[in-house]
Amino acid sequence: MEVSPLTQQARPSSFQPKIIGLYDDLFKQDDDDLAYSDAFWGEFFLLRPDKAGLEQRLDGLITDDLLHLQHETRQLFVRAVSQVKHGRAPSDENALDTLTVFLGIILTKRYTNPSADIITVLAGLDEVDAVFSEFANAIESIIRTGRSAEIRSKAIDVALSLTSGAYQTSLVSYFAHRDLFPALIKSIQDSDNPELVFKPFLLLGLLANYNKFEFRNPYRLRLEDFVNESAIQKIAQGIGFACSQSRNLYVAIQEDVAEGWTVGSTLAYIGLGVLAPSKGAAPAQPKADDIKEGFAVLPNPGAAVLLGVYDFTIANKVFCSNLVSCTSTSKMVEAPFCAFLSYTSYLVHHAYRSPRATIYGLLNFMILRIIVEDLALCKVLCDPETLVSVRLCRQRQPLLPATPKSRPAAAPILDILVDSINHNLRRHLDIPLYISCIGLIHRLLSYLTFTRTRLTYHWSLLWQTLLSFLRFLTTYAPSLTVQDPDLPLLINPFLTTLALAVTSGESFLPDPAAYDDLFYKLVEAGDYLSRFKKAFRMYLTHPSEPIGVTSNVPSTAPIDILIQVAAHYHDLVEAENGKGRMGNNMSPREVSKVIRQGYNTLSLPAMEGLDRWDRFREGDERGMLKRVARVAVEDTKKLLRAS
Repeated sequence: MEVSPLTQQARPSSFQPKIIGLYDDLFKQDDDDLAYSDAFWGEFFLLRPDKAGLEQRLDGLITDDLLHLQHETRQLFVRAVSQVKHGRAPSDENALDTLTVFLGIILTKRYTNPSADIITVLAGLDEVDAVFSEFANAIESIIRTGRSAEIRSKAIDVALSLTSGAYQTSLVSYFAHRDLFPALIKSIQDSDNPELVFKPFLLLGLLANYNKFEFRNPYRLRLEDFVNESAIQKIAQGIGFACSQSRNLYVAIQEDVAEGWTVGSTLAYIGLGVLAPSKGAAPAQPKADDIKEGFAVLPNPGAAVLLGVYDFTIANKVFCSNLVSCTSTSKMVEAPFCAFLSYTSYLVHHAYRSPRATIYGLLNFMILRIIVEDLALCKVLCDPETLVSVRLCRQRQPLLPATPKSRPAAAPILDILVDSINHNLRRHLDIPLYISCIGLIHRLLSYLTFTRTRLTYHWSLLWQTLLSFLRFLTTYAPSLTVQDPDLPLLINPFLTTLALAVTSGESFLPDPAAYDDLFYKLVEAGDYLSRFKKAFRMYLTHPSEPIGVTSNVPSTAPIDILIQVAAHYHDLVEAENGKGRMGNNMSPREVSKVIRQGYNTLSLPAMEGLDRWDRFREGDERGMLKRVARVAVEDTKKLLRAS
């Protein structure tokens, strides 16, 4: 290298910030355990950190290197915490930025003994309580009373970095002992932009899930007791904003404006109404390979916020009520619940593309199930006077009908469920996803039946989807019956849902024509009903029996009701046709007329239990929720590395 004429020292070929040299001094691997001076650390934290340079040096160290450098890494951590605690600008901000990167990389290394090795690298076994207690206190203080929104956000980043990186260790428990809940809620209340709600709410969701099945998580208890509606409404608006932003990433890959929607209204849904263009040529469509690759990486890591939405929903009825009823802050943005439903639509439409998409789709279905099972909230969803507009995914055939008019929220929810059934059919069926879909449909129909609420909806699409699903199950029965032990949890609710519609449809269908259509489609599927019963006989149960009972199946099981109805009308049509085969010379209108006339001779057996369902119990979904938490933790790490 060229020698500097001023210092007579070799100078680098390119400019290198001073802080990079300090990183090199700190992480040089020699055999001397140096105690760096106060002057060194003073300069270290006065200089703006070079995140890329620090990441590069830490990424290059393996776990054995870090254990060898434990003297240096401990000094860095303790000195950074000290700078944060003293709160002198700009050293405290630089220390927070350094800690975010440092913890984000140190904690994600693969250690032989994760908890013990991480403690060794950061504090040492003898000092861990003192060091991490001081760390937790310093972070809480900054989040609660930091001098600006920016420094409070940096402190939340540090807390996210530790929580996500050390999620499988005992270190997160220091945030349980030092309660961050009031500070995080204050941070949310002080925010004047829904975008600023994202990080504190994400951290709250991770903390509320930490080992919650192993001990009484204090953050979960806080959520149960929280009744501050102004803060809850800000949280709801923040959730809506996050869902809209995540949904927009799908739209950016492939525009799917439905016919009947105006460009201006569509842009308004995604918060860009002021950019509505004048009429002109349609933009060029991206290539199929580009679309496939784009969808493959979605949902974006921001989907991790849905974990907190679930925990607030399961723990707090006040939050549920506000999430469902909270209106938009302006005409340019969606209401929070509409944004949540829209994002769910895009998630489940593409659920088959990756395990992450499926997991988040299932999580949103759990949230909807909790809401639907609350009778007061379900009343709001089905109320013909409470109308919403939800942008639904229409990116692959078969497309949902274009419905630009406002409808009760139950209608777009049914559309989402129909779309999920249609677009995730695979020979290796995702049984949990379909159990959730059918369960939600059954609960909505049960409520409509119980309250005799007539919901305006394209019911023909629902019957067509359910009976097409029945044909699919029948066709692939040999592979399905050996695929998943939870298959009975799908088969029996599915049949119960169809039987409920057949026996009680007059309670919720808007007119006789909609009821006729259900019977017509059932007659068309008559042959498949008998084949279905034969293929899945071993799984069939009566609604009043525990699922899994396979002996002494009653003659009034749901499948028998369906077969009886189909056979009744099939015989009438054959008699009318006179040729032994339905529809040889009869038009669909003539068949429908026979179906209407057949009501007088149709005798359905009395059958109780078709409208019964089990309430959601979190313990039953323990394995699923732990998987969601792991995915959310990994997504949080990605968010921090990308920021």
